[in-house]
This record gives sequence, structure tokens and C-alpha cells, in this order.
Amino acid sequence: MTASSFPVLSALIFFPLGAAAALLAVKNVDLIRKLTLVAGIIEIALALPLLGFDLSSGAFQFVEKAAWVPQWGLTYSLGVDGISLLMVFLTVALLPLCVLCSWNYISKRIKEFHIVLLLMTSACVGVFVALDFVLFYLFWEAMLVPMYLLIAVWGGPNKRYASIKFFLYTLAGSTLLLVAIIAFYVAGGTFFIPGLMTKTFSPELQFWTFLAMALAFAIKCPMFPFHTWLPAAHVEAPTAGSVLLASVLLKMGTYGFLRFCIPLAPNACVTFAPLMIALSIASILYGGVIALGQKDMKKLIAYSSVGHMGFVTLGIFLFSQRGVEGAIMQMLNHGITTGGLFMLVGAAYERSHSREIADNMGLGKFLPAYMFFFGLFSLSSLGFPGTNSFVGEALVLVGAFQNSLLVGGLAIPGAMLAAAYMLRLLQKLAWGQPSCGAKFADLSRREWIYLTPLAILVFYIGLAPTLTLRVMDPSIDNLLKEFTAKTTNIAEHDAPAGLTQYLALIGKEARP
Repeated sequence: MTASSFPVLSALIFFPLGAAAALLAVKNVDLIRKLTLVAGIIEIALALPLLGFDLSSGAFQFVEKAAWVPQWGLTYSLGVDGISLLMVFLTVALLPLCVLCSWNYISKRIKEFHIVLLLMTSACVGVFVALDFVLFYLFWEAMLVPMYLLIAVWGGPNKRYASIKFFLYTLAGSTLLLVAIIAFYVAGGTFFIPGLMTKTFSPELQFWTFLAMALAFAIKCPMFPFHTWLPAAHVEAPTAGSVLLASVLLKMGTYGFLRFCIPLAPNACVTFAPLMIALSIASILYGGVIALGQKDMKKLIAYSSVGHMGFVTLGIFLFSQRGVEGAIMQMLNHGITTGGLFMLVGAAYERSHSREIADNMGLGKFLPAYMFFFGLFSLSSLGFPGTNSFVGEALVLVGAFQNSLLVGGLAIPGAMLAAAYMLRLLQKLAWGQPSCGAKFADLSRREWIYLTPLAILVFYIGLAPTLTLRVMDPSIDNLLKEFTAKTTNIAEHDAPAGLTQYLALIGKEARP
């Protein structure tokens, strides 16, 4: 592990908290918006030292460690590797964009709204950088409160139902996660995550802890059939809430699979791999089919997220270099693309006061700049070559076909369904019979500012993904090598039927 002299990660966690406290003394509404925007820009500047990340090392870097509660073995431990670094950058980059896209959208409790955004950023960064299991769990739970408030206070007509459903679903999963954390501490004698990764736990412990962790992470992803909270939460949340929910919160579930399930319960991962792959395929197909029949733009994009995150979990449980690369790429790309789509839906709602497709048809005839961005993010969402999502989906499909023709073949219809529902939406918005688009103004300068960075990333990652892959590859190599070493001692007679091919695949594909 590589330490840093400047506490970059602590600064990223605590600066938003300080900014939120400062906003308590501000009364002017416009000044609150501007100060929060400045705070978001400063947060990005504080993350710039992370650009010094050593691309040749898969170890944790920028490590900070201090005594916390020594009697219980708790340490204040932070660090990033190639898996978490990309998620940290995505999280901090979204804060100023969320402020800009909410500039006119939020008209009540404006101070409280921006404080909640800052608290949300702090908790999300903490989840991705925590190296102590208890510290991770505190950030994991802390994130629920601001997200609940975003939906319950600034949400739509059914905000009470959506916010409570979101809170109860995720809290139920979190309770099981806490049980798994305690079990690992009892067996491993530490809460320090890198220390636990070096240990080998009994098959029985791995079996039960995997079930507990997998349920918590599957709810957060969300995987079919634990997805039912997501459409309601997305539809009722304000634009910034939908962006953070899709771009950051959903990734915490798949991050948990990568960070905890594979290193700490590798044998159980192998045992449950067929089930997880089956649920991933079900998520891909179910999300696509349901999205195809939606009339509400937000609900369509919400169900598309179920399908896209299905590709992520599929890539993870292939246990191959290409599969895991594709999964992490898809985590990043989904955050960029779906975040942009939710921002555009919010921009349309500000004009038409409706999210129904029928009320926003024909915008392409009056809002060319708007339709340029909508077309770009739609093509990215369906995985069009040259866009960022194509890279992630292609890598996952390569890993799937390396696994078996059946797995790859079952995933292909998901990509076809994505093309069907996104092109249908794009066609109706661009060339449908105009409803009231002639009354609307095209994108404002503020809207250009928050959409352009995401559009640049769509092209950059789509056309030049090498740097992104170089960031994650050493950490993926370390993850799969450790996984292979821990799973090779599974005796063939101990493995469930049908898993012998997985063992052969792991040994073959984990080699860089």
C-alpha cells in the first residue's frame, strides 16, 4: 500500500461537510446556489492529486490510517485502488453538475436541498475509499438519509411511498451486511479490509456471509427480483436525486461484490456463480422488456438501468479478465450516460411540466441542441460503437462467450432490446407529431455547461478507452490472482454439479 503526505481522501470526505455547515449561515437563495457550485468545483480540485495514481500498481494508494477505537480493533483507514478510483472521480464530478441541473428545478427549501447534496457526496466518497469494514458500513448507512430526504422532501406526488420503500429495502439488506461484517471480525480478528483479504475463511462461513452480503448488494444494484424499489424512487426523485441514484448509488452494490464477495468468500462465489449469472441474465432481459412498454421517460430509463446493471453483475461473476474489465467499465459508463439522460428528462420537464413521452414528442423540430445531446446519450445507452457503453458491453459479451455460447447467446437479446426501447424513445422525441414544442426555448448556457462534460466523456471513453483500462487492470489482476489461488483448493467432489468448468475457466482467464 502506498501512503500520501497530503490527506486527499479525508479532504474529499470532510470538505463537503464543512461546506454544508457553512451554508447554514447563508440566507440569500442565489448565494446558496453559487456557493454550493463553488464547493463542487473545489471538491474536484481536491481530487486532482489522485491523478498521480501509479498505473503500474494494483495496491491501495493514498492510504490514510489512524487509530480510531483501538479496544475494538477499529482504525480510520482510507485508500483507493484501480477499482474505486474511477468511482471517486465520478462521484465528485457529479456534484457541480447536480447543482446546475437543479438551478431552476428546485424552488422550495433550497438551502436544505444543497446541504443534502453535499452530505450525499461526502457519504458516497466515504463508501468507495473506506478500508475499515465498520467505517465502510457507517458511510453505507449514512448515504441512506440524504437520499431518503431527496425523494421524500423534493420528490413527486407519490414521494412518501417511494422514499419509504427505498429506505426499507436498503435498510433490510444493510442489516444482513452488518451480520456478515461481525462474522468476518470474529473469524479474522480485524475489521481492516486489506488484512481480511489475505485470510482464507471456512467454506461454511463463506457460504453464509456470501448470502448475507449478496442480498444487500443485489438490492442496491438492483438485481431482479430485488429491483422493485428503483422505478418508484427514480420517478419520484428530483432530477439531481435521479442522477445520484443512477450514477453512484447503484454502483455501490456492484462495488461491494468486487470489493468483498470475491476476495472474502471466493469459494461461495464459485458455488453461487450459476445462480448469479442466471439472475444477471434475467435482469438484462426483464429490464429491457419492461422498458420497451413504458410511457414515462423516467420510468423507461429506470428499467433500462436494471438491464444495464445486469451486464455489470454478469461480468463480475464470469471471473475473467475481460468480464471484470467490462463490468467496471459499464459501472462508469452507466453513470455517465444515464446521468446525462436523467438531466435531459429534467430539462424537458422544466419546459413541458410532463415526463410522458406523448407530451414531449417532436422536440427535434424545435430544440436541435437538446436533441443532439439526447441522441448522443441514447446511442450510448444502447451501446452504439464509438460511444463509451459499447466498450463495457463488448468486454462483458466477450467474457460471456468465453464462458459458454449459452451465456453469451442469452445476453445478446438484452443489447437488442436496449436498441429497441432507446430508438423508439428517440424517434418519438425527435420526429413524433409535435405537441407543444414550438413554445419551448432550446438549451440555455447553463444546460450546455452541465451536459457538455458528460458528452465529452461519452466520446473519449468510447474512442480511447486505453487509459481507463490501464487504471483498473493492475487491481483486476491482483483480484483475480488471489481469487484463483483461493479457489484452486476446491476439491472436485466438493463442488456442486456443473462447477468444474468454472474452475477450469478461472485458472485460464485469471492470468493477465
